[in-house]
Amino acid sequence: MSQATTQVQSDLDRLLPVLDAALTLPFRHGDAQLLGEAVRYSLEAGGKRVRPVLCMLACEAVGGTPAQALPGALAMEYVHTYSLIHDDLPAMDDDDLRRGRPTNHKVFGEGHAILAGDALLTEAFGVLATAELDPAQRALALALLAEGAGWRGMAGGQALDLEGETLAAYDLDHLRLIHRLKTGALLRASLEIGAVLGGATPSEQAALRAFGEAIGLAFQIQDDILDATATDADLGKRAGKDAGRGKITYPSLLGLDGARKALDEATETALCHLASLPNRNSLAAWARYLALRAK
Repeated sequence: MSQATTQVQSDLDRLLPVLDAALTLPFRHGDAQLLGEAVRYSLEAGGKRVRPVLCMLACEAVGGTPAQALPGALAMEYVHTYSLIHDDLPAMDDDDLRRGRPTNHKVFGEGHAILAGDALLTEAFGVLATAELDPAQRALALALLAEGAGWRGMAGGQALDLEGETLAAYDLDHLRLIHRLKTGALLRASLEIGAVLGGATPSEQAALRAFGEAIGLAFQIQDDILDATATDADLGKRAGKDAGRGKITYPSLLGLDGARKALDEATETALCHLASLPNRNSLAAWARYLALRAK
């Protein structure tokens, strides 16, 4: 086991209990019981929890604590889970397997799956709006969440990705744009929100924003490589779906060797941006670990 993997597992062991203890609480009591069940079904499906963990680690990297970052971590996992529910719908990626289980709409129907995503997205803003935060921190965190999740971020990237399926061809710059918005924006927001909640200086926040941009690109390249090389059992979802839909990916443009080289370059860029942070070891380990998964 690599040193990076050991550090990542240690971080997961100490941070996931903090997250999981609070994750489904807002959806346990209410009048729309079936909708609450649909939301909890996707939240409890597991997954890597990369975004909330990065949020808490960014907070620690600037001298804060996981507890300080918890509202941001919850918000990031709510937004990410909503995006997965909606991505799996027939109108989007039309998937029937997610994290090794039937997708939300296969269990609860398309209507409840759409509403489950809506509920998660709105709760993400609610958890930050009602947290005990400095008013300036709250306002900035909410703005960063809107930027990362909205049409200038994840939603815009998903739209470009859908439109790309009908294009005869597009180049590497266009693929980078899609990845920067669709995947990178929410990862970047996770790190920036964690930094804000930890009381980061402007320079520390800028460093984590740049790290987020680079690690977001690396993460999507890694996803492209795994989609092309892993099995359904490895991924817990349908492998090879991008190629099946005619999507342009890093392996399709650069080949697997070229994609792995691009992954290494993005990872090294990310690591360079951490140099000025006081507690950077965990974030550096996560950057290396994510790259190792695609080797």
